Amino acid sequence: MGLFSNWRIRKAEEDGETVYIAEKFGVRTLHIGSDTVQSAMRINAPNELELSYTRSMMGFLLFNEKPVSVLVVGLGGGSVAKFVYHRMPWTKIRVIEINERVVSVARLYFAVPGNDERFEIIIGDGAEFMSRPKVCADILLVDGYDGESHVEAVSTYAFYRDCHDRLNPNGMLVVNLWGGDREFNETLKRIERAFPGGTLCLPAERPGNVIVFGFRTAPGPRDWAALRQRALGLEKHYELPFTRFVESLRQMNRHDPKHLLI
Repeated sequence: MGLFSNWRIRKAEEDGETVYIAEKFGVRTLHIGSDTVQSAMRINAPNELELSYTRSMMGFLLFNEKPVSVLVVGLGGGSVAKFVYHRMPWTKIRVIEINERVVSVARLYFAVPGNDERFEIIIGDGAEFMSRPKVCADILLVDGYDGESHVEAVSTYAFYRDCHDRLNPNGMLVVNLWGGDREFNETLKRIERAFPGGTLCLPAERPGNVIVFGFRTAPGPRDWAALRQRALGLEKHYELPFTRFVESLRQMNRHDPKHLLI
């Protein structure tokens, strides 16, 4: 690569929203319509989670260790979908992505697998798809940001209520939100209203992103000691900081010395 070994940009044609990738210091990033990083992949570890907020999204495993079905709204570079695919062989993954160009780039440059019996990408509108009565999943992962802001269609009360209704009885919604977004509080209120069974907020490792969990069925209080014990097992298996996730759950959620109150 010579002069460009640490920095390379490939831009799509300028018809419509630009989708491009950049590469620097061994990390490849995806950009859609702006310089904001939508996804990142370390070249020598393509199936690991490079960005802190994607690692925090896996915090759902503290409450649902063995989901059989995962539905992802918004592919991006496919980081979370790939991680689930490679590290959770008992799970089937479907991804809904509206932009065909994003799918092409993700498969060419971000090691996103082709469709098979466990993995499927569907080109379509995520909000419309979630309104279909026959759709169901154990875990719904939503990362609905474009180059500028949270996509409105996947941040309405109607969308979150559809998510609630599509979940299996012990299912969970997992949403990536940006804490600095001026709509953060209103969006959080919509999720709380759509999920009367309970919600939790997990601040990501680096300040900014907040992962919101919504529970289809009220889980009730969780014992801190039991959560820490589960975190130790998950940390060993997935090599992610689950014990830190448990401690971070104290920051934005109701709790007492012995219990996380959901």
